[in-house]
Amino acid sequence: MHYHLIGICGTAMGSLAGMLQSRGHKITGSDQNVYPPMSTQLESLGIELMQGYNPANLDVNADLIIVGNTIKRGNPELEALLNRRLPYYSQAETVKREFIRGKRSLVVGGTHGKTTTTSIATWVLETAGLDPSFLVGGVVQNFGSSFRVSDSDFFVIEGDEYDSAYFDKKPKFMHYLPEVAIVGNIEFDHADIYRDLTDIKFQFSRLMNLVPGNGRVVAGIDSPHVREVLEEHQKNLHTEIHTFGTSADALWQAQNLDFSGERTRFSVSFDGDPWGEFETDLIGEFNVRNCLAVIAAADQWGVDAETIQKAFDTFKSVKRRAEVRGIESGVTVIDDFAHHPTAVGATLEALRQRYRGKRIIAVFEPRSWSSRLAVFQEPYVDAFAKSDYAIVAGVYDSSAASKVGKILDTGHLVEDINLRGVKALSLADADEIVDHLTPEMREGDIVAVMSNGGFGNIHEKLLDALKQKD
Repeated sequence: MHYHLIGICGTAMGSLAGMLQSRGHKITGSDQNVYPPMSTQLESLGIELMQGYNPANLDVNADLIIVGNTIKRGNPELEALLNRRLPYYSQAETVKREFIRGKRSLVVGGTHGKTTTTSIATWVLETAGLDPSFLVGGVVQNFGSSFRVSDSDFFVIEGDEYDSAYFDKKPKFMHYLPEVAIVGNIEFDHADIYRDLTDIKFQFSRLMNLVPGNGRVVAGIDSPHVREVLEEHQKNLHTEIHTFGTSADALWQAQNLDFSGERTRFSVSFDGDPWGEFETDLIGEFNVRNCLAVIAAADQWGVDAETIQKAFDTFKSVKRRAEVRGIESGVTVIDDFAHHPTAVGATLEALRQRYRGKRIIAVFEPRSWSSRLAVFQEPYVDAFAKSDYAIVAGVYDSSAASKVGKILDTGHLVEDINLRGVKALSLADADEIVDHLTPEMREGDIVAVMSNGGFGNIHEKLLDALKQKD
């Protein structure tokens, strides 16, 4: 078949394009404002990318159109699709129909840590010889890709809680048919589509309710809102519930966390009995929880502690998750996808644990829908107070965000961060930030750049400025 993807450079859409191509289908797609890694992945696959959304793009006469979840009514290509009455599906529905139906599916959900946890799980199952297919919201460096289609019965997928398409307002994870579902944590996010925390909690309860009787729900009870969902809905869940966390009442408990060395070390008990000793190159307590979730999930499919540790030893993490982009003049520039205040705070805490005694400079772009809105104005103050120096860029596409709600006040935000004893300022964009930071950076600094977008290629600009500084 010939598939045409509108919004092909979204992480999930670009991965779907590659998966469909691997099945022998012809793929074309359109998008705008593209940036790596997905643009380079599509290029390497030889997939034709049409710049911009145009009705003429549909003249390729595809058999089926896939509409990305960022595509809204009024998009000229979408409007032409509807006017011509062409057949179309969402990305999530296509993944279910083409790749998951009939497989043993592990769905990784939660407000934070989904991409890393999905990637760890994929590598653990690969190390165990299960040869899983996978779809992840980032490039898994062990595979050099965000997806794979194999002939095995196992499929691992990141379960996004964002809606599937303008015509399908269910979370994507509702399409993914989990045998095992991980719910690592729950917090309010996606203020553009969810009314409140109660709304989001209900969606995660629906994910748990999809798991069959011979499956397993792996629930992170260090998250208070996961606990609340279990308390409210557990009697209606007809499957095994395996809780995990550092909490004393977790069925799978992480203990003796040690961040003092080059590697993170921890022990695991199951139902009070020792289960294994583990270590990982990943940083921070939140990554211990990510690893623990995978341990509990992999146990469902018979993977033992020794195999899991072999996988941890060789896991190469995910691009844009505390990824060191380069070191120049003794300054380490790190790229991280964090945008929710809890994730920002956890990332900064983890960097402080790993780089003890170093100055942590946080550079943040409010780019996701929720980060552009005032809903997290106060929580961001607490998050950036964990840095030594914070720079906040201007709100990305603030005119579009203002149609959704009140905009994040970056000036007020940096004033409040300064009141917490952390030097902070707001600058318009990547170029202004680079110009300001170039004379400020000194040997030993850790510059943590946090954005869920391209951020004007700021990482390379900082590294180039440091080279020229020498």
